Amino acid sequence: MVPLELRGEKNVSDRALSLLDKVGLAARGHHYPSQLSGGEQQRVSLARAFSNSPKILFADEPTGNLDTETGQKVEKLLFELNRDAGTTLILVTHDLELASKTSRIIRLKGGTILDNGL
Repeated sequence: MVPLELRGEKNVSDRALSLLDKVGLAARGHHYPSQLSGGEQQRVSLARAFSNSPKILFADEPTGNLDTETGQKVEKLLFELNRDAGTTLILVTHDLELASKTSRIIRLKGGTILDNGL
């Protein structure tokens, strides 16, 4: 709720619970981060990232520290929330399987563009 409160928005509790529900954590809304698993923390991060309705969202290795099953859940949520919000998503990853699910891939090596995905 904090990002929404800082923006002075109304009904922040309803909006926050709605986003937590979208990521499957509405029932855990009163838990502290230390009481959540890594995957749950990552899903809360997604809800928080989309709470301000950003035009562009940068995600740096969003599934990098997660086990395969949890990573797939977070990946699915990321793309669903992105599609629903109509946000431009810039995803930084070394995971070629994850990158292949995007509409455009730009490959970099040593700060140089190898392939601009066009």
